[in-house]
Amino acid sequence: MIRLFAAVLALLAASPALAEVPITIVIHGGAGALEKGRYSPAEEAAYKAALNAALDAGYGVLEGGGSALNAVEAAITLLEDSPLFNAGRGAVFTYDGKNELDASIMDGATGKAGAAAGLAHVKNPIRLARLIMEKSPHVMMIGEGAEEFAKAQQMVMVRRSYFRTEARWRAYKEALAKEKAKRKGATSLPHEFKYGTVGAVALDAKGNLAAGTSTGGMTLKRWGRVGDAPIIGAGTFADNQSCAVSATGWGEYFIRLTVARDICAQVEYGGKSIAEATTDVIHNRLQASGGDGGVIVLAPNGEYVMDFNSAGMFRAVRRGDRRDAAIYKE
Repeated sequence: MIRLFAAVLALLAASPALAEVPITIVIHGGAGALEKGRYSPAEEAAYKAALNAALDAGYGVLEGGGSALNAVEAAITLLEDSPLFNAGRGAVFTYDGKNELDASIMDGATGKAGAAAGLAHVKNPIRLARLIMEKSPHVMMIGEGAEEFAKAQQMVMVRRSYFRTEARWRAYKEALAKEKAKRKGATSLPHEFKYGTVGAVALDAKGNLAAGTSTGGMTLKRWGRVGDAPIIGAGTFADNQSCAVSATGWGEYFIRLTVARDICAQVEYGGKSIAEATTDVIHNRLQASGGDGGVIVLAPNGEYVMDFNSAGMFRAVRRGDRRDAAIYKE
């Protein structure tokens, strides 16, 4: 009997379900034309400091026993508040010189999701996405209707001028001049102006996953264009049975290929590791279609991937004593 009891204890101790969950958070600040030398050492330090601050905000939630959803929201909120990234405060400008913001969030434990697009006055779009998920029967809201819902939820609303930074305004003027010089009314842009996004994926102590993404969209976008960031399955996806993904890149391609969901589907139905699935989607399917960008992916066992087929991607991870932040290809 004693031997049997010991054997049972040993079996339980070895069970993955009862093993300590390695709380983890992975974040990104956008992928694109980030060749080495683009930023000065001081600028690189500023970007990494902002990434690490967001990383610590999210990890602090997890370390205190908080949920993956809370960690994702906390990390992305800080990234939205930074003028360095194309989300929230640092959003790029549309063709008409305005800011239009999008965001989404998904709970891997329940499959619930929330998203908002075309926002102009919501200080933190990721928080609105969460409220849509938890306080409404809907998944996505857009434009004025979404902002009316935000007001009803007593969210912090700001003037349009809040999102205007001098750096983004100069970049807008430069992009507009290049666009008009190329051909009047064109929709194509120099590659360096195309996109940028922020996102986070997290794994909490209960083994639950969550993912979120927020963006100011594509520079000079027109006619209410919406990219992949607020599209569940394209820019954001989370499922405890497979993985959590936040994407960044040329949104039209990510939508067509349902990039975030495809990675998780290959894990769930194809038996692939997250590394194998990410390689197939980002370096084979996406690249073959003409799209570029990257993803952060987190598995239920704590394994993670930060991969991209562009020149670089702002990215960072924290798990236990391990911490890393990077910008360029290594």
